[in-house]
Amino acid sequence: MAKVLLTGSAGALGTTLSDRLPALGHEVVGLDLPGQGADLSVDCTDPVAVDEAVAEVRPDAVIHLAGIPTESSLPDALSSHVLTTGALLEAMRRHGVPRIVYASSNHAVGRLPRSVLLGADTNARPDTHYGVGKVAAEALLHLYVDRYGIDAVSTRIGSFLERPTTRRQLSTWLSPDDTVRMFDAALKAPSPGFAVIYGISANTRGWWDLAPGRALGYDPQDDAETYAAEVEAEPETEVDRAEGAHVGGPFATEEYERPPFD
Repeated sequence: MAKVLLTGSAGALGTTLSDRLPALGHEVVGLDLPGQGADLSVDCTDPVAVDEAVAEVRPDAVIHLAGIPTESSLPDALSSHVLTTGALLEAMRRHGVPRIVYASSNHAVGRLPRSVLLGADTNARPDTHYGVGKVAAEALLHLYVDRYGIDAVSTRIGSFLERPTTRRQLSTWLSPDDTVRMFDAALKAPSPGFAVIYGISANTRGWWDLAPGRALGYDPQDDAETYAAEVEAEPETEVDRAEGAHVGGPFATEEYERPPFD
């Protein structure tokens, strides 16, 4: 059984993992901002508070979900995604925690044109400041793997939802059940070193290569095609076509363009 410190435990993804990972043999200690009802109330941008939390819990692994879940200014994105990851990694190094599983995003490669099946070794091409923050956090993970031998699995999550509701999501959907399967596999995989996997279900129309995840033991069972007839009952729109032009969907459109320091 792994004892897991789960940051961002009060969010939708965190709640799903908190509720379901114990059935797979994991003890979960939730951490979130004050007022969120987590086991521990900590702001992950505070390295002293993060160090104290890791020292108190002494986990076998960290799942890092905490962060602003959408577009923001560049300073906020870097603070939310990179500084929090750095605080956790340094606390892990100091206290001998050997593994982190990170909730990255498809927006790390979101500006790539939608054309072929993308592998995990595809060069980063973020679509937003949010995507830049995820790319930088992945680079920091790799640094700690190389310097200190920490195992780090970065999960580039697609569309985490109960069910897909748009044409794009027929390709990018990650079901709650497959989410649990993926994080469980990332926690249990022997010696992954630094690994990037795509967080999607076994979608017939999937845009991303599931092979790297399968190599770590992630065996997705759900397929967005189950909902295709319902989703495609309405005619395709200009919005559908725009969202299907790039990997990042709406994040790669003008709607999400903003000055870095706004």
